[in-house]
Amino acid sequence: MEPFVALVVGFCSARLAGLLGVSALDAWHPALCVGLAVMFLFTALAHFHPALRADLIGMVPPRLPRPDLLVTLTGGLEIAGAIGLLVPTLSRWAAAGLVLLMIGMFPANVSAARRQVAQGDPLGRRTVFQAVYVGAATLVAL
Repeated sequence: MEPFVALVVGFCSARLAGLLGVSALDAWHPALCVGLAVMFLFTALAHFHPALRADLIGMVPPRLPRPDLLVTLTGGLEIAGAIGLLVPTLSRWAAAGLVLLMIGMFPANVSAARRQVAQGDPLGRRTVFQAVYVGAATLVAL
């Protein structure tokens, strides 16, 4: 739920800034880029925060090697994607990469829900939120 709040607050704040005269944000596309960037920076921090990192490592399916390295790698990719979203010439490519990343990481959410590890939403809610995030990033990519 927290990433969704970050997305909505980031988008609405950027859109409001656009309406108040920040020309670079005076459209839905750049405001959505900002909202997604805020969301991905927020979620990326969990990959490195000591109190949250262990939960993310526990979400990685057991058959995958080096879950700690995978969590670090995905956190780094989320940060890179968030930065790319804020660069107009890169935003579409960054969004497309983030769509692929979210699709690739979703099995970890399924595995975690089935194994009942880590905190978070049940699988049904996770799926709905993931669809929203993928849809928002797809809108930016197209």
